[in-house]
Formats: sequence, structure tokens, C-alpha cells
Amino acid sequence: MIKLRPSHERGHFNHGWLDTYHTFSFGDYHDPEHMGFRSLRVINEDRVAPGAGFGTHPHRDMEILTVVLEGALEHKDSMGNGSVIRPGQVQRMSAGTGVTHSEYNPSKAEPVHLLQIWVLPERRGIEPGYEEGEFPAEERRGKWRLIAARDGREGAVRWHQDADLYVTLLAPGEQVTHRLRPGRHAWAQVARGAVTLNGHPLRAGDGAAVSDEGVVEAQADEEAEVLLFDLA
Repeated sequence: MIKLRPSHERGHFNHGWLDTYHTFSFGDYHDPEHMGFRSLRVINEDRVAPGAGFGTHPHRDMEILTVVLEGALEHKDSMGNGSVIRPGQVQRMSAGTGVTHSEYNPSKAEPVHLLQIWVLPERRGIEPGYEEGEFPAEERRGKWRLIAARDGREGAVRWHQDADLYVTLLAPGEQVTHRLRPGRHAWAQVARGAVTLNGHPLRAGDGAAVSDEGVVEAQADEEAEVLLFDLA
């Protein structure tokens, strides 16, 4: 069974400095039909204006993953971490018992386009932590590249949930396949471009919940970048 989440049906707010789309309920956007999927709680697609950003704010009991699609994002947190994340890099922050952080676009001219992903941890009260991973384009082209996993295998960043996150870059006509073990579910999110997923056309910003399917197949209708969550 596949349930589509079209891009235009997402929550949308344009604050001037921030143009944001919410796949699931978040902040002032509340939709009881879209509160998350399995352990996946948030997929926000953000475009932040040059020199703007999110001031210092708190989090707790959440696994937060940031994927930059274009531009750069500067991060600082109460654990003492500070860095600038660019395309091909992934940032994981385990909020656990509590952290504060800020996120800014350091460019004076270019916006930053990013996905912020929240996954519920397998338990509350985890010690806060931070990790970065780098996944060059050549590792993602034409295949699923694991970028986040509970066991950190294959060089993926490690998070505290039985969830695997893959990403792929596809040229037009390229196809990738992912097999789901019995009882597993998947969420596909198109970051850019267009694909056909198990016979369903999806474009940038579209998502799809996949259950009771043994295989997830994505074929690019044009150059595309796709995220795939394999979830318990």
C-alpha cells in the first residue's frame, strides 16, 4: 500500500527570511491526519535568506538530522559544537536530555535550501550527542547510499532509532530498488527532480508512505535526488 503526500498539500509558511514547508504537523501547522509516520516525526523543507536563521532555541528527546541541498548552514550548540554544513554533508544531533542550538545562513548573498528531519528516539533521556557525516555525490549516484542508521554501519551517522535513511542521485531513466524486510515500512521523499515510485509519479516536495510492499522502486523521470527511510 502506498499513500501519497503531495507537495502542495503540505503546511506552508513564508516569513520573509524563511520559506518553509512541513510534511507533518509542526509549530503552527497542525493536521491530525499527518502527525508523522512510524518513528519519523518531521520533514521540513526550509529556504533561509542570506544572513538570517534560527536563533538559539532548545530541543529534547529527539534525533535531528539536517541535510543541506544548496548553500551552507552554520550550526552552534550548547555542547560546544560549531560548524558549517554544505551539500554532501549530514549533521545529526541527539537532543536527549536537552540541548540548545542555533542555525544560520552565513552567506551574504545566497539562500540556503535544506531538509530538517526529526526522528523519535527509541527511549527518552539519552545523553545529548552530535555527529557529522560526508557523503560525496559519487557515492550517491545511481544507488541508495546509507547516511543514517542505528548501528552506524557503512559510515552512516548513528542515531538512536531502528531506522535507516538512504539517499540517491539519479540521472534520467536510472532506477534503484530497495527491498523491505517483512514488517518494515518506508517513507520516500523527493528532494528535487521527478521520479516514478512503484508506479506513482512524484515530483520535488512529494512524499509517499509505503507499507505491505516488499520492494520500493524509484525510476528518475528527470534528474532527481530522493531520500528513503526504512522504518520499523
